[in-house]
Amino acid sequence: MKIMVLNCGSSSVKFQVIEIDRESRNKNDERVLARGLVERVGEDDAIISYEAEGKNPVKKVEPVRDHKDAIEKILDLLLDTATGILKNIDEIEAVGHRTVHGGEEFASSVIIDDEVLKKLRECSRLAPLHNPANLKGYEAIREVLPGVTNVAVFDTAFHQTMPPFSYLYAIPRKYYRKYQVRRFGFHGTSHRYVFSRYCELAGRDPEKTSAITCHLGNGASIAAVRNGKSLDTSMGLTPLEGLVMGTRCGDLDPAVPQFLVHQEGIDIDEFTRILNKESGMLALSGKTNDMREIIIAAAEGDKDCNLAIDIYCYRLKKYIGAYLAALDGADGIVFTGGVGEKAEIVRRKTCTKLDFLGIELDREKNKELNGKEGKISTDSSRVDIYIIPTDEELVIARDTFDCIEQKK
Repeated sequence: MKIMVLNCGSSSVKFQVIEIDRESRNKNDERVLARGLVERVGEDDAIISYEAEGKNPVKKVEPVRDHKDAIEKILDLLLDTATGILKNIDEIEAVGHRTVHGGEEFASSVIIDDEVLKKLRECSRLAPLHNPANLKGYEAIREVLPGVTNVAVFDTAFHQTMPPFSYLYAIPRKYYRKYQVRRFGFHGTSHRYVFSRYCELAGRDPEKTSAITCHLGNGASIAAVRNGKSLDTSMGLTPLEGLVMGTRCGDLDPAVPQFLVHQEGIDIDEFTRILNKESGMLALSGKTNDMREIIIAAAEGDKDCNLAIDIYCYRLKKYIGAYLAALDGADGIVFTGGVGEKAEIVRRKTCTKLDFLGIELDREKNKELNGKEGKISTDSSRVDIYIIPTDEELVIARDTFDCIEQKK
C-alpha cells in the first residue's frame, strides 16, 4: 500500500510517500519512495524541494497559490516520468494527516468522515495556530483526490493516557469542565516512536519498561513513559509550556504576562506572540534560535550563547530529575529531534553529574554517534542513554495503514 503522509503548516506542506507491504507488514519492507517540502505557500517565490527513490532531486522556485496548488504540484512531480515514482495517481490508497490537537475526543488515529471533521474543527479553538493549517491539507486532498481515504494522526493522542494528577491544573475546575483547560502535551508521535524503537534496540518489553524521551528541536518536550504509556509530559494546554525552546519561553511565572503587558502598554495577544516567537534561545542568545549557530558562537567565547546553552540544559536536567521521581526510576533516557540527535554538548551538559542516579554518559560514544542511532551510556550505567532519530512520518503511515486494515 502506498500512503502519502502530509504535514501542513500555515505556509508549508511537508510530505512523504511510504510503501507498506500488505502481506508481510515487516518493518524492514517499509520504504520511503519520495519526500519533499513546499515552503512559502501563497507567495510568488515559493520553494519546492523534492527527492524520490532512484531519481535526481528537484529544487525550484515558482508561485504557489495555496495548499491545494502545492499538493497539485507535488502530485505532478510524483507522476512525472523523469521525477516520479507513480504510474497512476490511484496508486495512492490513503493519506495520513499530521494533526496537532485532538482534544479529549481522540486518543488514537481515526479515518476522517463528516463527524470527525466536525470535531476536528471544534478542536481548532485549542490549537488556533496549527489545526486550521492541518485541515487545509485535508480539504485540498478531498478536492484533488476525492476517492482516497484520509486518516488523522494526532500529536496529542499518545498523552491521553496521562492520569488526572498529571494533566489537571490547580485552577478552578469549572475551566476544565467548560473549556478543557488542562495539560494535553504534544510531539506524541515522536515520543511514541522513539520509546518503541528504544525497546527494540535494548531488547526490552514495552509493557515492562519505563523511559524518559526527550524530543529536542526548535520545539521541545520531554515525556515520562511507563509501560508504553505516557505518564506525564512537559508541554501543556499549548506547546508553550515546559522546556526552553528555539523561540518559545517554556515555563514562566503566570504573573509575568500581566506585569509586562501593563509595563509595556501592549495587549495580551501581542505578548503571547512574543512568548511564542521572540523568546527562548533566540532571546537568551540575542542572536538566533538555531542551536547549531549558538553552539558555534559559544565555542568562540560568546558569553550570552554559553549562558543560553547552560539554561537550556539546566531546565532539561531538572525535568529529567522530576520524571525519574515520577516513574520511580527509569530504564532509559532517549534523545531525539534535531538538537537531541546532533548537539553533543547538550547531551553532555544535561547528563553530567547524574552518576549518583545511575546515569553515566560515555563521552566518547556521545561524540562518535552524534547524529546517529545508538547507545551512548557506559557499560556500567544503570540507566541506558540512547540517541534515536525520530520518524514521525513512519508512525503516521503505520497508523493510516492500520486504520484502513481495521475497517475491512
